[in-house]
Amino acid sequence: MPNLQPNLIRLDGDFAPVRRVVELLRDAGGRPFLVGGCVRDALMQVPVLDFDIEVYGLGTRQVEAALRKEFGIITVGAAFGVTKLKDFPIDVSVPRRENRTGAKHTDFDVQADPSMTPKDAAERRDFTLNAIMWDPFTGELVDPWGGVADLKANRLRHVSDKFAEDPLRVLRAMQFAARFEFSVAPETIALCATLSQADLPPERLMEEWTKLILRGRKPSMGLAFLKDCGWTKFYPELHAIIGVPQDPEWHPEGDVWSHTLHCLDAYAQERIGDRDEDLIVGLAVLLHDFGKATHTKVEPHDGRIHSYGHEEASVPLAEKFLGQITRETKLLESVLPLVRWHAQPHELFRAKAGDAAVRRLATKVVRIDRLIRVDIADRKGRPPLWPGEASPQGIWLAERAQALKVADSAPKRIILGRHLIALGHKPAGWFSQVLDEAFEAQLDGVFGEEASGLVWLKERMAKGVV
Repeated sequence: MPNLQPNLIRLDGDFAPVRRVVELLRDAGGRPFLVGGCVRDALMQVPVLDFDIEVYGLGTRQVEAALRKEFGIITVGAAFGVTKLKDFPIDVSVPRRENRTGAKHTDFDVQADPSMTPKDAAERRDFTLNAIMWDPFTGELVDPWGGVADLKANRLRHVSDKFAEDPLRVLRAMQFAARFEFSVAPETIALCATLSQADLPPERLMEEWTKLILRGRKPSMGLAFLKDCGWTKFYPELHAIIGVPQDPEWHPEGDVWSHTLHCLDAYAQERIGDRDEDLIVGLAVLLHDFGKATHTKVEPHDGRIHSYGHEEASVPLAEKFLGQITRETKLLESVLPLVRWHAQPHELFRAKAGDAAVRRLATKVVRIDRLIRVDIADRKGRPPLWPGEASPQGIWLAERAQALKVADSAPKRIILGRHLIALGHKPAGWFSQVLDEAFEAQLDGVFGEEASGLVWLKERMAKGVV
C-alpha cells in the first residue's frame, strides 16, 4: 500500500473533470470527499475507473445548482440525494439515512441529510474498505471504521450491524473475496450466516455472480466464503457437490467441490477480456460437474469411483441453478451445451475421431473454441497432475476445428429447400427428411460446397421421395 499523501488520486488528465466537480462543490460552500471504491482502489494501487463523491454542508438542490454551471446532470431523486454526471463516471451524493421499513430488499426509507457526520454516513456502507473517505484538497483520509487497517490485513469486515439490512452484501463479500484475494473476518462470516437471500430478485443475484466470474482473481476464495457462511444452501445444486468423492488417480485434488474451485481459478487465469465469452465459459466451468452429485458411485467390480453419465445429468441441474439467478434465455442456450459435452474433447482425442465427429460436435455446442476453454480449465483443475502442461486434446481439437472452419460457428446447411424447389418440387412435408439426409451427408464429408451438394441431391432424388 502506498504512503498516504495528498495526491493519492491525481485529478488531472482524464480525471480533470473530477477536479472541476470538487472545485465547484467547494466554491458552493460544501466539503467534498472522494469515497468508496475509488479510494479503496487507489489505496490498493489498482486503476480507478469511476468516482463517488460525497459532499457535506450542501443539500441536493445546491449540489445540482453548482454542477449545472459546467456539467449535464441526471438526478436520481432528491430524497436519495444522488446526482449523476452525464458523459462522466462520476456520482455525487449528500449523506443520507436509510431505515428499513419491511422485509423486502426494496423496503427502505431513504432521506438525504447533509448535517450528518462522516462517521455516521459511513456506517451505512457495507465493508470498512469501502468506508474510507479522502479530501482531495487537503489529502486527509477519514477512516472512522478502520478500513485502512483491514486493507493492510487483506481482510473484508462489515462496518456495522446495518450490513444485515441488505442480504445481497453476502454475495458482495463473495465476489470481493475473489477479486481482492481477501479473507473474510470471522464476525462477518457469523453475521452473514444469519441472513437469507429469499427476497432478492434474480437480477441482483446475477450481478454479483457475474462479478465473481468476470473479475475474480481467485473465484475459489469467494466460493469458499460462501460455503463457510452456509450460503451454498441457497444453491442446492452447488451445495450437493461438496464432499462428493472422485477417483484419486485422476483427481488427486479431492472432491468435486475442490475440483470445481481449482477449475474456476484456472479459468480466471486465462480470461480473454470479452465479457460475453468469459461469462459463458466461466459459468460452464462452474456448472460442468453438477451431475456427479447424483451419478457418482463405487463400482463393485474394480472398487474405483466412477461418475458415468454425469455430463448429461449435469444439464438439468445447471439449468436449475441458472434459473435462480438469470432469465437470459440466450445465456442458458450458450452455457448448457458446454456443460453437456464438456468431456467430448478428451473422448474424441482418445478415440482418434475423424472430421465427421468434429463437425457433429460443432452442431451440438456451436462454439468449439468455448468448449476447448472449458476443457483446459477442467484439465488444469486437477493439481498436481499435468503442472503447466498444455492440453493435448485441446490443441488437437483446435487444429481440427480450424481446418474444418467450425471453431467459432456450427456448420451451415449447404442444401436448402430452395434447391429442391429449383429441381421442380413443390414444398411438402418430405422436404425436411431429404434436407436432414443432405446435412448428414455434408457432416460426413460427402460434399463440402454447393456444386457437389447439388450432384448429391440429384442422385438422391433419383431414388424417389422416401
